[in-house]
Amino acid sequence: MNIVCLDMEGVLVPEIWIAFAQASGIPELCRTTRDEPDYDKLMTWRLGVLREHGLGLAEIQAVIAKIDPLPGAKEFLDELRQLTQVVILSDTFEQFAKPLMAKLGWPALFCNTLEVAPDGAITGYQMRCPKSKLTTVKALQSCGFETIAAGDSFNDLAMIQAGKAGFLFKSTDQIKADYPDIPAFEEFPDLLDAIKGVL
Repeated sequence: MNIVCLDMEGVLVPEIWIAFAQASGIPELCRTTRDEPDYDKLMTWRLGVLREHGLGLAEIQAVIAKIDPLPGAKEFLDELRQLTQVVILSDTFEQFAKPLMAKLGWPALFCNTLEVAPDGAITGYQMRCPKSKLTTVKALQSCGFETIAAGDSFNDLAMIQAGKAGFLFKSTDQIKADYPDIPAFEEFPDLLDAIKGVL
């Protein structure tokens, strides 16, 4: 039995932190896992920037409410879910993802959670498990699933390489150059065709 594991940000929806950086006028928050492979280092730095500017969960959620899925993402997901099981594996947080999941038709999402103070300040975060994407793919494989994965960033590479098939989608030129053996696509119909080819 197959299961497709998809990254969320950069694949199905725009990068939340980039959208927030643009809305808040804090360009340094544009850094994502495409730029910094160490997620803990990246998040610790982000939370420091938020503290420095007095920004919290409410301000980020206000920006997220205006974000729509990437053009064609919902249609891609709808068709894919008719063919096989799909789970979104993301390093985002429950408090960020809910409105985006509603716009995508409520697909299954495994992500993390934020620690939020009563005043709305984000004080920390809880990762669901270590190396969450790879750990989840290996757990699914131990249940008898063959995994097919697609993502765009450094933190997707392990799950992409661990399964029956894996693809880069809307990735950076640098990642595509560093991993020329991983098929790379820019458009949803092409990714869908590639997944159909290995189902």
